[in-house]
Amino acid sequence: MTCQLFALTLIFALPLGLIISFGTMSKLRPLRTVMKTVVWIVRGVPLMLQIFIVYYVPGFIGLETIDRFPAALIAFVINYACYFSEIYRAGIEAVPVGQTEAGLVLGMTRYQIFTRVTLQQVIKRIVPPMGNEIITLVKDTALARVISVIEITRKAELFADKAIIWPLFYTALFYLVFVGALTLLFGYIEKSQSYYKI
Repeated sequence: MTCQLFALTLIFALPLGLIISFGTMSKLRPLRTVMKTVVWIVRGVPLMLQIFIVYYVPGFIGLETIDRFPAALIAFVINYACYFSEIYRAGIEAVPVGQTEAGLVLGMTRYQIFTRVTLQQVIKRIVPPMGNEIITLVKDTALARVISVIEITRKAELFADKAIIWPLFYTALFYLVFVGALTLLFGYIEKSQSYYKI
């Protein structure tokens, strides 16, 4: 369950974060204001409260309640998409505007400039902060237990209630191995991007 929550959050939050970042950088002021406000609210409210809101509020306002796992997933996706959007925005805005202008002079379309020039530099710039957020996501999956999603921490807690403490140590080991593997992966990705000096 922990791995499912982690993987599905990444699958949905990474592209959604990019879309949100485009909204926060939009030239349309109303859209930009709305998206920045949403990002500010989501980043300002603790993830645990967001999980409660997604799970409990629909029932309070007369809508159909959401199952526990989908509710946790929705909260995680929205939360992490907003954090990812700020990383994307920072990476895109760090690329000099002159490169876009040079591409236009050479006859490239804005799409070509973004995919062939800007995106390659953005990827290199965002790998370290994105890696940190993804590692944080691994540990944040434990928050799903607040609405009784039976992920690994909740399962260990159920054993602890019966005075069996070994699963708590196994849980800690699971997180250490998971985070260690991701650390090595992002280290490799960062080195693979070192050919492109900025």
